[in-house]
Amino acid sequence: MALAPRLDLRQSQSLVMTPQLQQAIRLLALSNLELEAAIAEEMANNPLLADAGEGSEAAAPLTSDAATSTDQLLEAGVSAAADTLDVDLAADTFHHDSGSDALWEGASSGSGDGEGFDFDSVGGQALSLRDHLLAQAGETLGGPALGIATALIESIDEAGYCDADLTDLAMRLGVARARVEDVLHVIQTFDPTGVGARDLAECLALQAKEVDRYDPCMARLIDNLDLLAKGQVAQLKRLCGVDDEDLADMIRELRGYDPKPGLRFARDEATPVVPDVFVRRTVSGWSVEINSATLPRLLVNRRYYAELSAGAGKGPGKAWLQERLASANWLVKALDQRQQTIIKVTQEIVRQQEGYFLYGVGALRPLTLRQVADAISMHESTVSRVTSNKYVHSPRGLNELKYFFSSGVMGSDGEGGMSAEAVKSRIRALIEAEDPKAILSDDTLVEMLGKEGCEIARRTVAKYREAMGIGSSVQRRRAKAIGM
Repeated sequence: MALAPRLDLRQSQSLVMTPQLQQAIRLLALSNLELEAAIAEEMANNPLLADAGEGSEAAAPLTSDAATSTDQLLEAGVSAAADTLDVDLAADTFHHDSGSDALWEGASSGSGDGEGFDFDSVGGQALSLRDHLLAQAGETLGGPALGIATALIESIDEAGYCDADLTDLAMRLGVARARVEDVLHVIQTFDPTGVGARDLAECLALQAKEVDRYDPCMARLIDNLDLLAKGQVAQLKRLCGVDDEDLADMIRELRGYDPKPGLRFARDEATPVVPDVFVRRTVSGWSVEINSATLPRLLVNRRYYAELSAGAGKGPGKAWLQERLASANWLVKALDQRQQTIIKVTQEIVRQQEGYFLYGVGALRPLTLRQVADAISMHESTVSRVTSNKYVHSPRGLNELKYFFSSGVMGSDGEGGMSAEAVKSRIRALIEAEDPKAILSDDTLVEMLGKEGCEIARRTVAKYREAMGIGSSVQRRRAKAIGM
């Protein structure tokens, strides 16, 4: 075979991930709150983007009639960045009568003064446990002792327990361990009672001492909490030297104590979950709406573009301006396609799981991403992105879209079946309704579920029960025997 340079012409097909396509994929997986931050970043980088709420003029709003879906874009890998999206502002009805409007109307209707919801009523910075303890330490201690107290308080977790190794802390501070223990005992006298304890027994003992109930019998009971958890009533009576009535009083006393005294103070504020989609039942069926309250109505400011274009000439400035316009147009269209895709997927979920919205968790059906994708002619990966980090608000409350996808248990007739969440709900209901004198074993639960048409293995019942934090029949029998 001769070795010589030559030219070959070959034809092939491949999907090119353009920057616009990558942006569409990224936007699809974002929640509304994450999308709001992404839009704010884009607006900071593109002077042609504006928020309709800021009174921008000569702008094109987010259109509602995009020609292609996001899934089609993913398959075709094409960009329509140059398309214009001018529509009549008067015809835009995205912000009217939405689910979020109903929420705000409900919040403001109770004030009676016409001023809307009072955000100040839920505002204000609550005092943290750390600040509360430091204030007490500053009033009680001084000098080196205050420094030791500060180090100890920094090691107290949000539940109020001290998890520091006193020996290591003493070496780090260059003081005797006994000195650290003395300061810890002072902290244990602070409010709330029980704070600074190193374990549950010490926490309960501190609270018993506070109310002068720490007698020898109570001390033995607290020292043997493991026996109490196992329901070893007879052994506890022998150790404490009390009868049934006295032991019941002591257990009742313990149940009145706070095992986590620090939790009554402010913790790190959790990020509130804001629904991305609203589902409401109407006369004509189920209505699915995007929560537009958390999204700015993005516009392309064409008047500003005309002003800049007039003075840009034909140099690099003109090319940059054209690039900014194309980017703005693409973003507006991608956002609209994102909304349409979310609505389309949610509508199919509502159709497939209508029983849940009508009757509750017991009517949840097994559902997979592929089933939804095939029903709406989309790719499974698109449905996965749409349902990630998205929440839906319905008459049944707030649920993550992923909640509606779960494996199932086949019905006894070989058809239909129940979702895993529905089976868990039924197991919980059966256990909560059980007679204290006739605790249901896992085998009994299997039989009861089988009579209801749900064929399930005993190990599956045990797995679901443990996942819900429900003890075995032996543990529940012991707990109910001592009134816990």
